[in-house]
Amino acid sequence: MGADPMAAELQQRAQRIQLFLMDVDGVLTDGKLFYFPGPDGKIAETKGFNAQDGISLQWLAWNHIQTGVISGRVSPATEERARQVGMTYVYQGHIEKIPILDEIIAKSGIPAANIAYAGDDLTDVPIFRRVGLALAPANARAEVKAAAHYVVAAVGGNGAVRDMVEILLRAQGNWDSILKKYQA
Repeated sequence: MGADPMAAELQQRAQRIQLFLMDVDGVLTDGKLFYFPGPDGKIAETKGFNAQDGISLQWLAWNHIQTGVISGRVSPATEERARQVGMTYVYQGHIEKIPILDEIIAKSGIPAANIAYAGDDLTDVPIFRRVGLALAPANARAEVKAAAHYVVAAVGGNGAVRDMVEILLRAQGNWDSILKKYQA
């Protein structure tokens, strides 16, 4: 039996990635939003992030792959998480994401073919059509999965980003150095 052509294509696409961009809700989180009263009586919003996703984003930075988010929602929790994991680009409050992608390409000098993007909903599909590697978590809408180059088995907020990062690190020959660092 011959080699899987889809696996070879995924490998080729992942090898050239220099920047990994993501949606937030449904990718970095499970999509749930939590509202609670703040000390001033106003309602505050927060969300949960996965620790394994977080450390894997730091591994990308160690291997000179920049990261960032483009989100339709504005959230202080997202801003803080991006800071914690060393993201280069943080854009919030943008449902129309193509102008933001164009701005990031201009700022970074990284061509679209060298950018990976992870998304789960319809607002992400236009970016999928422009980047070199489009990734979706298992919980993505059917139309998004159909537009993705690859769908990971994990759901957003529950290791999907970790799985995506491992694809990039393995394709670029950096996974073994991560394993060696942790004596795994």
